[in-house]
Amino acid sequence: MEIFQIVAIGLVATILSVLIKNEKPEIGLYISLVAGVIIFLFIATRLQSVIEILSQLANKINIDSIYLSTILKIVGIAYIAEFGAQICKDAGEGVMASKIEFAGKILIMVMAVPILVSLMDLIINMVP
Repeated sequence: MEIFQIVAIGLVATILSVLIKNEKPEIGLYISLVAGVIIFLFIATRLQSVIEILSQLANKINIDSIYLSTILKIVGIAYIAEFGAQICKDAGEGVMASKIEFAGKILIMVMAVPILVSLMDLIINMVP
C-alpha cells in the first residue's frame, strides 16, 4: 500500500524538520521541501493510469481531445498551485501562498473559458 510509504516519508520528514528547526530553521524548510517533492513525484507517476482511462472514455463518447487536455491542464494547475502554496505556508510566507493560490485560480479561469464558450454554443444551438 503506497499510502503507508507516503505517510512514512511525511512523518520522517516532519520529525527531522522539528528536531533541526530549533538550531537551523532553513534546513528544516529544505527537509520539508524535499519530502514534499518526493511525495509529489511518487503520486504524479500514478496519475498516468488515470489519464489513460480518461482518454479511453473520451474516445468512446467522441469528446474532442482538446477538451480533455484542457481539463487535465486545469487539474494540474490546481495541484501545482496548491503544492506551491503549502510550501510557502510551511515556510511561514502566508502572503506569498495566497498570491500563488490567486494566480492559480486566475489561470484556471483563463483555461476554462474555451470550454465555457463551447458549452454556451451547445446550449444556444439546442434552444429553438
